Amino acid sequence: MPAPPAETPAPPAAASQALLRNPIGFLLVPEFAVIALASAIEPLRIANRYLREPYRWTLLSDDGEPVVDDNGIPIQPHGSIASAGTLGTLILCADIRPERFYSRSLRGWLHALDRAGATLGALDTGVFLLARAGLLDGCRVTTHWEVIDAFRERFPQIAVAQTLFEVGPRRMTCAGGTAALDMMLNAIAADHGTALAHRVAEHCLHDRIRSGDAAQRMALPLRTRIHHPRLADAVQHLEHTLDRPVPVDELAAHCGLSGRQLLRLFGQHLAEGPAQYHRRVRLEHARTLLRNSSMTVTDAAVAVGFESVAHFCRAYRSQYGRPPGADRRGEGPARPLLRDAR
Repeated sequence: MPAPPAETPAPPAAASQALLRNPIGFLLVPEFAVIALASAIEPLRIANRYLREPYRWTLLSDDGEPVVDDNGIPIQPHGSIASAGTLGTLILCADIRPERFYSRSLRGWLHALDRAGATLGALDTGVFLLARAGLLDGCRVTTHWEVIDAFRERFPQIAVAQTLFEVGPRRMTCAGGTAALDMMLNAIAADHGTALAHRVAEHCLHDRIRSGDAAQRMALPLRTRIHHPRLADAVQHLEHTLDRPVPVDELAAHCGLSGRQLLRLFGQHLAEGPAQYHRRVRLEHARTLLRNSSMTVTDAAVAVGFESVAHFCRAYRSQYGRPPGADRRGEGPARPLLRDAR
Protein backbone atom coordinates (compact mmCIF):
# COMPACT_ATOMS: atom_id res chain seq x y z
CA MET A 1 0.00 0.00 0.00
CA PRO A 2 1.50 3.39 -0.94
CA ALA A 3 2.39 5.76 1.87
CA PRO A 4 -0.14 8.54 2.51
CA PRO A 5 0.68 11.93 1.08
CA ALA A 6 2.91 14.02 3.28
CA GLU A 7 1.19 16.72 5.22
CA THR A 8 1.60 18.55 8.47
CA PRO A 9 0.30 16.36 11.30
CA ALA A 10 -2.53 17.74 13.35
CA PRO A 11 -1.44 19.25 16.66
CA PRO A 12 -2.31 17.00 19.60
CA ALA A 13 -5.23 18.07 21.73
CA ALA A 14 -4.54 18.76 25.35
CA ALA A 15 -5.23 15.62 27.37
CA SER A 16 -7.61 17.42 29.68
CA GLN A 17 -9.62 18.76 26.74
CA ALA A 18 -9.59 15.76 24.40
CA LEU A 19 -12.89 13.97 23.96
CA LEU A 20 -11.17 10.64 23.23
CA ARG A 21 -8.46 10.29 25.86
CA ASN A 22 -5.81 7.57 25.67
CA PRO A 23 -5.77 4.74 26.20
CA ILE A 24 -9.21 3.86 24.80
CA GLY A 25 -10.74 0.58 25.93
CA PHE A 26 -13.49 -1.21 24.04
CA LEU A 27 -15.28 -3.70 26.30
CA LEU A 28 -16.81 -6.46 24.17
CA VAL A 29 -20.09 -7.73 25.59
CA PRO A 30 -21.10 -11.15 24.19
CA GLU A 31 -23.30 -10.95 21.08
CA PHE A 32 -22.16 -7.41 20.33
CA ALA A 33 -22.54 -6.00 16.79
CA VAL A 34 -19.17 -6.03 15.05
CA ILE A 35 -20.23 -3.32 12.55
CA ALA A 36 -20.35 -0.76 15.35
CA LEU A 37 -16.96 -1.81 16.72
CA ALA A 38 -15.30 -1.59 13.30
CA SER A 39 -16.98 1.75 12.59
CA ALA A 40 -15.54 3.11 15.84
CA ILE A 41 -11.98 1.81 15.43
CA GLU A 42 -11.30 2.44 11.74
CA PRO A 43 -11.46 6.27 11.98
CA LEU A 44 -8.91 6.12 14.80
CA ARG A 45 -6.56 3.92 12.76
CA ILE A 46 -6.73 6.27 9.77
CA ALA A 47 -6.38 9.40 11.91
CA ASN A 48 -3.17 7.98 13.36
CA ARG A 49 -1.50 8.35 9.94
CA TYR A 50 -1.48 12.10 10.51
CA LEU A 51 -1.05 12.45 14.27
CA ARG A 52 2.14 13.05 16.23
CA GLU A 53 0.51 11.51 19.28
CA PRO A 54 -1.67 8.68 17.97
CA TYR A 55 -4.82 7.28 19.45
CA ARG A 56 -4.16 4.07 21.37
CA TRP A 57 -6.84 1.48 21.97
CA THR A 58 -7.28 -2.00 23.36
CA LEU A 59 -10.05 -4.60 23.07
CA LEU A 60 -11.14 -6.05 26.39
CA SER A 61 -13.26 -8.95 27.60
CA ASP A 62 -14.00 -9.95 31.16
CA ASP A 63 -11.40 -12.74 31.17
CA GLY A 64 -9.27 -12.05 28.09
CA GLU A 65 -10.88 -14.94 26.23
CA PRO A 66 -12.52 -14.58 22.80
CA VAL A 67 -15.97 -12.97 22.70
CA VAL A 68 -18.51 -14.27 20.20
CA ASP A 69 -20.29 -11.49 18.32
CA ASP A 70 -23.89 -11.58 17.11
CA ASN A 71 -22.78 -13.33 13.90
CA GLY A 72 -21.24 -16.18 15.86
CA ILE A 73 -17.70 -15.01 15.08
CA PRO A 74 -15.21 -15.19 17.98
CA ILE A 75 -13.19 -11.99 18.42
CA GLN A 76 -9.91 -12.23 20.32
CA PRO A 77 -9.39 -9.22 22.64
CA HIS A 78 -6.02 -7.84 23.66
CA GLY A 79 -6.61 -8.56 27.31
CA SER A 80 -8.93 -8.84 30.25
CA ILE A 81 -10.62 -6.25 32.41
CA ALA A 82 -8.15 -7.08 35.18
CA SER A 83 -5.21 -6.30 32.90
CA ALA A 84 -6.68 -3.08 31.47
CA GLY A 85 -4.98 -0.73 33.89
CA THR A 86 -5.77 2.98 33.71
CA LEU A 87 -8.04 4.01 30.84
CA GLY A 88 -8.75 7.49 29.56
CA THR A 89 -11.86 6.31 27.72
CA LEU A 90 -13.99 3.18 27.96
CA ILE A 91 -16.62 2.31 25.37
CA LEU A 92 -19.02 -0.59 25.93
CA CYS A 93 -19.94 -2.56 22.79
CA ALA A 94 -23.19 -4.51 23.08
CA ASP A 95 -26.28 -5.53 21.17
CA ILE A 96 -28.51 -8.41 22.30
CA ARG A 97 -29.99 -8.08 25.82
CA PRO A 98 -26.84 -6.68 27.45
CA GLU A 99 -28.20 -6.64 30.99
CA ARG A 100 -27.74 -10.40 31.16
CA PHE A 101 -24.06 -9.62 31.63
CA TYR A 102 -24.42 -6.96 34.32
CA SER A 103 -22.91 -7.57 37.75
CA ARG A 104 -22.07 -5.63 40.88
CA SER A 105 -18.39 -6.08 40.05
CA LEU A 106 -18.89 -4.53 36.63
CA ARG A 107 -20.68 -1.64 38.30
CA GLY A 108 -17.78 -1.18 40.70
CA TRP A 109 -15.22 -1.16 37.88
CA LEU A 110 -17.22 1.38 35.86
CA HIS A 111 -17.58 3.65 38.89
CA ALA A 112 -13.85 3.39 39.59
CA LEU A 113 -13.10 4.50 36.02
CA ASP A 114 -15.55 7.36 36.39
CA ARG A 115 -13.96 8.51 39.64
CA ALA A 116 -10.58 8.45 37.91
CA GLY A 117 -11.91 10.87 35.28
CA ALA A 118 -12.35 8.49 32.34
CA THR A 119 -14.80 9.23 29.55
CA LEU A 120 -17.48 6.52 29.47
CA GLY A 121 -19.28 5.65 26.26
CA ALA A 122 -21.48 3.06 24.65
CA LEU A 123 -22.21 1.70 21.20
CA ASP A 124 -25.75 0.49 20.51
CA THR A 125 -27.23 -1.14 23.64
CA GLY A 126 -24.11 -0.69 25.76
CA VAL A 127 -26.03 2.30 27.12
CA PHE A 128 -28.22 -0.13 29.11
CA LEU A 129 -25.19 -1.20 31.17
CA LEU A 130 -24.10 2.38 31.89
CA ALA A 131 -27.67 3.25 32.87
CA ARG A 132 -27.98 0.18 35.09
CA ALA A 133 -24.77 1.23 36.81
CA GLY A 134 -26.31 4.63 37.59
CA LEU A 135 -23.79 6.53 35.47
CA LEU A 136 -26.19 8.28 33.10
CA ASP A 137 -28.51 10.10 35.49
CA GLY A 138 -28.93 13.68 34.28
CA CYS A 139 -27.44 12.84 30.88
CA ARG A 140 -29.06 12.87 27.46
CA VAL A 141 -28.27 9.62 25.63
CA THR A 142 -29.23 7.62 22.60
CA THR A 143 -29.40 3.99 21.49
CA HIS A 144 -30.68 2.09 18.48
CA TRP A 145 -34.20 3.13 17.42
CA GLU A 146 -35.46 -0.43 17.81
CA VAL A 147 -34.86 -0.45 21.58
CA ILE A 148 -35.50 3.19 22.50
CA ASP A 149 -38.99 2.48 23.86
CA ALA A 150 -37.63 -0.42 25.88
CA PHE A 151 -34.91 1.85 27.29
CA ARG A 152 -37.50 4.49 28.23
CA GLU A 153 -39.58 1.86 29.99
CA ARG A 154 -36.53 0.48 31.78
CA PHE A 155 -34.94 3.84 32.72
CA PRO A 156 -37.66 6.52 32.75
CA GLN A 157 -35.44 8.99 34.62
CA ILE A 158 -32.91 9.20 31.75
CA ALA A 159 -33.55 11.40 28.70
CA VAL A 160 -33.10 9.33 25.54
CA ALA A 161 -33.35 10.72 22.01
CA GLN A 162 -33.62 9.01 18.63
CA THR A 163 -30.45 10.66 17.36
CA LEU A 164 -27.27 9.25 15.81
CA PHE A 165 -25.12 10.06 18.81
CA GLU A 166 -25.06 12.15 21.97
CA VAL A 167 -21.90 13.62 23.51
CA GLY A 168 -21.74 15.34 26.88
CA PRO A 169 -19.20 15.88 29.65
CA ARG A 170 -17.25 12.60 29.81
CA ARG A 171 -20.13 10.68 28.24
CA MET A 172 -20.71 9.55 24.65
CA THR A 173 -23.39 7.21 23.32
CA CYS A 174 -24.41 6.27 19.80
CA ALA A 175 -27.09 4.29 18.04
CA GLY A 176 -24.67 1.65 16.78
CA GLY A 177 -23.95 0.58 13.23
CA THR A 178 -22.34 3.29 11.11
CA ALA A 179 -23.45 5.95 13.60
CA ALA A 180 -20.25 5.00 15.45
CA LEU A 181 -18.26 6.22 12.45
CA ASP A 182 -19.93 9.64 12.60
CA MET A 183 -19.49 9.88 16.36
CA MET A 184 -15.77 9.15 16.06
CA LEU A 185 -15.33 11.57 13.15
CA ASN A 186 -16.96 14.30 15.22
CA ALA A 187 -14.70 13.40 18.15
CA ILE A 188 -11.63 13.59 15.90
CA ALA A 189 -12.83 17.01 14.71
CA ALA A 190 -13.22 18.15 18.32
CA ASP A 191 -9.77 16.82 19.25
CA HIS A 192 -7.77 17.72 16.14
CA GLY A 193 -9.84 19.93 13.84
CA THR A 194 -12.32 19.47 11.01
CA ALA A 195 -9.65 19.20 8.30
CA LEU A 196 -8.36 15.95 9.75
CA ALA A 197 -11.90 14.65 10.31
CA HIS A 198 -12.76 15.28 6.66
CA ARG A 199 -9.53 13.61 5.53
CA VAL A 200 -10.44 10.51 7.59
CA ALA A 201 -14.00 10.52 6.25
CA GLU A 202 -12.65 10.62 2.71
CA HIS A 203 -10.47 7.58 3.41
CA CYS A 204 -13.59 5.78 4.65
CA LEU A 205 -15.44 6.74 1.42
CA HIS A 206 -17.86 8.56 3.70
CA ASP A 207 -19.09 11.50 1.66
CA ARG A 208 -20.32 13.58 4.58
CA ILE A 209 -19.95 13.63 8.34
CA ARG A 210 -23.39 13.45 9.87
CA SER A 211 -24.18 15.51 12.95
CA GLY A 212 -25.31 13.91 16.16
CA ASP A 213 -28.89 15.14 15.84
CA ALA A 214 -29.39 13.52 12.42
CA ALA A 215 -32.26 11.03 12.18
CA GLN A 216 -31.49 7.37 12.67
CA ARG A 217 -34.13 5.94 10.33
CA MET A 218 -34.53 6.39 6.60
CA ALA A 219 -37.21 8.76 5.35
CA LEU A 220 -40.47 6.88 4.96
CA PRO A 221 -40.53 6.98 1.12
CA LEU A 222 -37.05 5.44 0.96
CA ARG A 223 -37.78 2.82 3.61
CA THR A 224 -41.18 1.74 2.29
CA ARG A 225 -41.05 2.92 -1.36
CA ILE A 226 -44.34 4.68 -0.70
CA HIS A 227 -44.44 7.91 -2.65
CA HIS A 228 -48.17 8.60 -2.52
CA PRO A 229 -48.29 11.47 0.02
CA ARG A 230 -51.59 10.52 1.68
CA LEU A 231 -50.69 6.86 1.93
CA ALA A 232 -47.33 7.83 3.41
CA ASP A 233 -49.18 10.00 5.93
CA ALA A 234 -51.41 7.05 6.84
CA VAL A 235 -48.49 4.67 7.31
CA GLN A 236 -46.61 7.21 9.42
CA HIS A 237 -49.67 7.72 11.60
CA LEU A 238 -49.98 3.98 12.15
CA GLU A 239 -46.27 3.63 13.00
CA HIS A 240 -46.59 6.44 15.55
CA THR A 241 -49.74 4.95 17.12
CA LEU A 242 -48.66 1.63 18.57
CA ASP A 243 -50.67 1.60 21.79
CA ARG A 244 -54.07 0.87 20.23
CA PRO A 245 -55.75 -0.25 17.01
CA VAL A 246 -56.68 2.58 14.65
CA PRO A 247 -60.10 2.15 12.95
CA VAL A 248 -60.17 2.59 9.17
CA ASP A 249 -62.60 5.51 9.35
CA GLU A 250 -60.35 7.34 11.85
CA LEU A 251 -57.28 6.76 9.67
CA ALA A 252 -59.13 7.84 6.53
CA ALA A 253 -60.28 11.05 8.21
CA HIS A 254 -56.73 11.75 9.36
CA CYS A 255 -55.49 11.47 5.76
CA GLY A 256 -58.41 13.25 4.13
CA LEU A 257 -59.53 10.15 2.21
CA SER A 258 -62.63 8.01 2.12
CA GLY A 259 -62.43 4.58 3.67
CA ARG A 260 -62.73 2.97 0.23
CA GLN A 261 -59.89 5.09 -1.18
CA LEU A 262 -57.69 4.21 1.77
CA LEU A 263 -58.28 0.48 1.43
CA ARG A 264 -57.59 0.66 -2.30
CA LEU A 265 -54.26 2.46 -1.75
CA PHE A 266 -53.12 -0.04 0.89
CA GLY A 267 -54.03 -2.97 -1.34
CA GLN A 268 -52.36 -1.43 -4.39
CA HIS A 269 -49.09 -0.39 -2.73
CA LEU A 270 -48.71 -2.70 0.28
CA ALA A 271 -50.76 -5.77 -0.66
CA GLU A 272 -52.48 -5.76 2.73
CA GLY A 273 -55.10 -3.72 4.53
CA PRO A 274 -54.35 -1.01 7.10
CA ALA A 275 -55.51 -3.22 9.99
CA GLN A 276 -53.18 -6.05 8.95
CA TYR A 277 -50.27 -3.66 8.43
CA HIS A 278 -50.85 -2.00 11.79
CA ARG A 279 -51.14 -5.28 13.67
CA ARG A 280 -47.83 -6.47 12.19
CA VAL A 281 -46.07 -3.24 13.24
CA ARG A 282 -47.57 -3.41 16.73
CA LEU A 283 -46.42 -7.01 17.13
CA GLU A 284 -42.92 -6.06 16.02
CA HIS A 285 -42.95 -3.39 18.72
CA ALA A 286 -44.18 -5.91 21.30
CA ARG A 287 -41.37 -8.30 20.38
CA THR A 288 -38.79 -5.56 20.92
CA LEU A 289 -40.29 -4.73 24.32
CA LEU A 290 -40.24 -8.39 25.39
CA ARG A 291 -36.65 -8.85 24.31
CA ASN A 292 -35.24 -5.63 25.72
CA SER A 293 -37.25 -4.67 28.78
CA SER A 294 -38.63 -6.20 31.96
CA MET A 295 -42.19 -6.22 30.59
CA THR A 296 -44.29 -9.31 31.09
CA VAL A 297 -46.33 -10.79 28.24
CA THR A 298 -49.41 -9.11 29.72
CA ASP A 299 -47.62 -5.76 29.93
CA ALA A 300 -46.50 -6.03 26.31
CA ALA A 301 -49.99 -6.96 25.16
CA VAL A 302 -51.44 -3.89 26.87
CA ALA A 303 -48.62 -1.66 25.56
CA VAL A 304 -49.56 -2.46 21.96
CA GLY A 305 -53.31 -2.24 22.45
CA PHE A 306 -54.48 -5.86 22.79
CA GLU A 307 -57.31 -6.09 25.28
CA SER A 308 -57.06 -9.90 25.43
CA VAL A 309 -53.77 -11.59 26.27
CA ALA A 310 -55.00 -14.76 24.60
CA HIS A 311 -55.67 -12.85 21.38
CA PHE A 312 -52.21 -11.26 21.62
CA CYS A 313 -50.56 -14.66 22.07
CA ARG A 314 -52.41 -16.13 19.08
CA ALA A 315 -51.48 -13.18 16.87
CA TYR A 316 -47.86 -13.30 18.06
CA ARG A 317 -47.53 -17.00 17.37
CA SER A 318 -49.11 -16.53 13.95
CA GLN A 319 -46.57 -13.86 13.04
CA TYR A 320 -43.43 -15.34 14.58
CA GLY A 321 -44.11 -19.05 14.91
CA ARG A 322 -43.48 -19.00 18.66
CA PRO A 323 -45.28 -17.73 21.76
CA PRO A 324 -44.35 -14.32 23.19
CA GLY A 325 -43.11 -15.97 26.38
CA ALA A 326 -40.33 -17.66 24.42
CA ASP A 327 -38.88 -14.29 23.44
CA ARG A 328 -39.17 -13.02 26.99
CA ARG A 329 -37.44 -16.16 28.27
CA GLY A 330 -34.65 -15.27 25.87
CA GLU A 331 -33.63 -12.69 28.49
CA GLY A 332 -32.66 -15.52 30.80
CA PRO A 333 -29.51 -15.57 32.90
CA ALA A 334 -26.08 -15.51 31.31
CA ARG A 335 -22.58 -15.39 32.74
CA PRO A 336 -22.10 -11.77 33.85
CA LEU A 337 -19.04 -9.72 33.09
CA LEU A 338 -16.79 -9.46 36.15
CA ARG A 339 -18.29 -12.25 38.24
CA ASP A 340 -19.28 -11.20 41.75
CA ALA A 341 -17.13 -12.45 44.57
CA ARG A 342 -18.77 -15.00 46.82
